[in-house]
Amino acid sequence: MYISLTGLKPKKFLSYLKFWTLAIPSFTQAQSSKGNFSVSAKRIKGYQCTVTSWESRESMLEFMRSGAHFEAMKQFHKIATGRTYGYESDTVPTAEEAFRLLMEKGKDY
Repeated sequence: MYISLTGLKPKKFLSYLKFWTLAIPSFTQAQSSKGNFSVSAKRIKGYQCTVTSWESRESMLEFMRSGAHFEAMKQFHKIATGRTYGYESDTVPTAEEAFRLLMEKGKDY
């Protein structure tokens, strides 16, 4: 199974509003995307974090490059900073484990 971790930190107050208008449709899209096993979100230390699990990395990339998520990615640099990390695993991490991995191994965007 492929695990994808994302932590986004909106840049300013108005960015939070724009973030949520993009995040909610992206979250909904992920839930119904082919190959998705689970989607969760939690705010940790100012980061809006998501943990998704997928049948394969290819399934995750197909989701990432389509629909609401693709449109949200176009707006990302205007409204937020963040980190991502993906890896193969037999288990889905807790939100706290995911945040630790994101901070230790994630790539800045």
